[in-house]
Amino acid sequence: MQFSAPLIKGRLIKRYKRFLSDIELDTGEIVTAHVANSGSMMGLKEPGLGVWLSPANNPKRKLQYTWELVDVGTSLVGINTSLPNAIVAEAIGRAEISELTGYDHLKREVKYGENSRIDIFLSDEQKPDCYVEIKNVTLKRDAEWAEFPDAVTSRGTKHLKELSNMVRDGHRAVMLYLIQRQDCKGFSIAKDIDPEYATAFKQAMAAGVEILGYDCHITTENIVIGTRQPLID
Repeated sequence: MQFSAPLIKGRLIKRYKRFLSDIELDTGEIVTAHVANSGSMMGLKEPGLGVWLSPANNPKRKLQYTWELVDVGTSLVGINTSLPNAIVAEAIGRAEISELTGYDHLKREVKYGENSRIDIFLSDEQKPDCYVEIKNVTLKRDAEWAEFPDAVTSRGTKHLKELSNMVRDGHRAVMLYLIQRQDCKGFSIAKDIDPEYATAFKQAMAAGVEILGYDCHITTENIVIGTRQPLID
C-alpha cells in the first residue's frame, strides 16, 4: 500500500481525547492531527517520539493531517487502523499470503453474522467461503513479540464468536493479526489486558478458526505485507 502523498515528519507533543494529537513539524509549526486508532497505543504516545503525518486531500477537512507512523527506535510502527484491510487485500491480490490464495473473488465489508461486517470475504465455486477478520497489532512490551489487544475490546471478542459460528456453519474462518511493526519474532494474546478476549480466542481456536499473524515492511513511502509470525502462547 503506497501512501498517496509524501509524509510529513514531526515530533509528538501529546495524544488526547483518543482521536487527536498535537505534533510539532520539523518546520517548527504545531498542528493537530487525526489519530485513526481507538486503542490505548501503549508505548507509542510518549511525548518526543518522531512521527509522520499524511496531508489531507480535501482542503475543507477540519483536520488537515492524519498521524500514520511513529518511530520507536527499533522500528517504524503503523498506527492508522484504517489501513490494514487495504494492506491485506492488496497482499491477497498479489498472492503474498499463501494461506489465502486460490479464490476467484474478494469482497470487503460484507455483512454477516449478527449485525457484523467481515473485513474480507473470499469465495470460489470449488471451495467453502472464507471469512477473514483483520486486527491491527502495534503493542510490544518487554519481550520480543507483539501483543493484541492493547485495550479491552468487546468488539474483538464479538468477532471471534462470529467467526466460530461461521466454522460451525461449514465455512472457513480466519483471524489475521497484522503486526504493523518490524521488530518482533512472533505475537501473542495479551491475557492480562483483556481476559475475556483471551478466553474467546482459545474457544475460537478450538472451534476451528484459523489464526494467522503477519508483520509488515514499513517505510515512509509504503506499507506492505511481510512474513508470517508464529503464535506464542
